[in-house]
Amino acid sequence: MRVWGIWPFALLIVAPGCAAPSSGTPRPVTVVPHEQAPVLVEKVLPADERRALDRALERYLRQRPGRASVAVYDKTTGVRYAFRERTPYMLASVAKVDILLAFLLDKQRQGRQVTAYEHRLADRMIRNSDNDCAHELYMTIGGQDGLDQVLRRLGIQHTRPGPGLSWGSTRSRPSDQVKVLEQLTDPGGPLSARHRRYALKLMSSVAPEQAWGVSAASGEVALKNGWLPAQVHGGLWTINSVGRLRVRGHELLIAVLSERSPDMKTGVATVGHLAEMVAGALTRAETTVQAAS
Repeated sequence: MRVWGIWPFALLIVAPGCAAPSSGTPRPVTVVPHEQAPVLVEKVLPADERRALDRALERYLRQRPGRASVAVYDKTTGVRYAFRERTPYMLASVAKVDILLAFLLDKQRQGRQVTAYEHRLADRMIRNSDNDCAHELYMTIGGQDGLDQVLRRLGIQHTRPGPGLSWGSTRSRPSDQVKVLEQLTDPGGPLSARHRRYALKLMSSVAPEQAWGVSAASGEVALKNGWLPAQVHGGLWTINSVGRLRVRGHELLIAVLSERSPDMKTGVATVGHLAEMVAGALTRAETTVQAAS
């Protein structure tokens, strides 16, 4: 069984335990809203606090190789913050969260239960970052076109699935991945409560050796990471982490994306520290917020 941060090839040989690729034409997924909940008024950090956080992140990243971006949504206060989002990043295995969302929406649209076999695929895809299982579910949702359609319908506008079957080559911005996390966790979103609990259960129980990243900010965490020595960057590392964090009375959705680290250890340290910095800034007792214009 392969357990890598990304599938590096457009085609694959499926390892034992996750079955062969699905046959037949993949079906597109239709998004069906499940329930409505009160909408929290979105807010932003005051200009001086935003500038201070921008400067702190800039200072830190000047000392680090490669580049990185971060986005966070504080569901407790309604505050959103994003840093350096102009250029998208390869998602690597973070794309498995997008696949999971599309898969659960498809099952919900059909009014069908997730089968025992599908549970095994989803469990291994998220908990162990198994790529064969991710490929199987990717085909189930309609591959590149199916995922793209789901994301567009959900208003996730800056994410582009990779070509062909290369789901790990999907490119996105941190704010888009925060929106994916919202769809997985928001009672007013398209997923049923049962499916939301299931997704969070998987992300709360990833293999211990894969539980780095946004977990560096401490607190109760549900996450998924991605890692890859990217050929397009000469073997330099893409390191990503997304997740929900409960810390100091706040519920945060955080996405940190990075590329061009010289090794995995360096990238993991960068991503973890960025998560700590933004979580600390948004959960300080003295932080005030103002309504977004």
